[in-house]
Amino acid sequence: MASSAKRRAVGSGAPRPVGARRGPAPKPHGDQPDQEDEQQQDEQQQDEQQQDEQEARQGHDGLGRDDGDTDDDDEDDDEDDEEEEGIDEEVNVEFEAHSISDQDYNGIKKLLQQLFLKAAVNVAELTGLLIQQSHIGSVIKQTDVPEESEDERDSDDEEEIFGFISLLNLTERKGTPCAEQIEALLLDLCRKSGERQAAARLQDFLADASRPVGLILSERFLNMPPQVALPLHLQLRKELAETQKTNKPCGRCAYFLLLSKTFVAPAPGRAGGDGKRGGPRRTPDLMFANAEEEFFYEKALLKFSYSVQEESDSCLGGRWSFADTPMKPMRTVMLVAAAEMDAIMDKLKEHLAV
Repeated sequence: MASSAKRRAVGSGAPRPVGARRGPAPKPHGDQPDQEDEQQQDEQQQDEQQQDEQEARQGHDGLGRDDGDTDDDDEDDDEDDEEEEGIDEEVNVEFEAHSISDQDYNGIKKLLQQLFLKAAVNVAELTGLLIQQSHIGSVIKQTDVPEESEDERDSDDEEEIFGFISLLNLTERKGTPCAEQIEALLLDLCRKSGERQAAARLQDFLADASRPVGLILSERFLNMPPQVALPLHLQLRKELAETQKTNKPCGRCAYFLLLSKTFVAPAPGRAGGDGKRGGPRRTPDLMFANAEEEFFYEKALLKFSYSVQEESDSCLGGRWSFADTPMKPMRTVMLVAAAEMDAIMDKLKEHLAV
């Protein structure tokens, strides 16, 4: 948007036409000027004329400088328009999955902090355990990374990860501090949600060593498309099957726990339990940050949600709104039987296949 030219006043006093004379006071009629007086008048008139011309040039130059300011304003406005167009521009980025390695420590830890926020869970220890399980889990990285100088590569060997998936077998990790912290956290929050029957059932599931419970951890940036979840979950299923054949850790799970980032529109009241599955009735406005996890919710035999509004930080968990209405951040816990996983994978293929 071009701005209007500025208007500047040049000189002072009342305006006077260029070339107008400011002569001496008129003499009385009848007095004839002598030669010296005429010469002085001529010199004075020449000085006044030069002064008028100088003022006229200054006025012209002043306006010219303001026009230059307008040109600068036009250039600035054009740059602003280009920046706005750049914001709306779509950029196609391709991603690929890699096995989890030591270089992914900081990226995985950051995503776990986004999930657990200020909960009393040692995410550093949890990240270390997931990295130790090199046979389980994947990370998402950008396919084409711009080339960097050797100095930049030497100073930072880590590639940014945009998401990951892994599993922690809570039954096998009994006694590990972070696993114990996660169990205690979920049981405490389930009780506080008012679903004491669900809390008792969850405690029974976690205490039964003959039917191991695995915690699926699937985290990614909020703006990542849900389509990336399908190959990650399929790969995790493949890895778990292979692990079970070779008797490696984490392979055998009878149930799967998920902790999902969800959001609801602020509203008075609280949804009551449905009395059928030992969990609360799903509120109509419950939304999942990872859209594919809604299919796990539908098959869950135990589920409950709790608010993290007081813990939420926009730098960690982001802020969501729907139709310009701020959404209340929640966490939703789901327990799914292993027998339901094939049906869930079929749903993911149906809705997320590219």
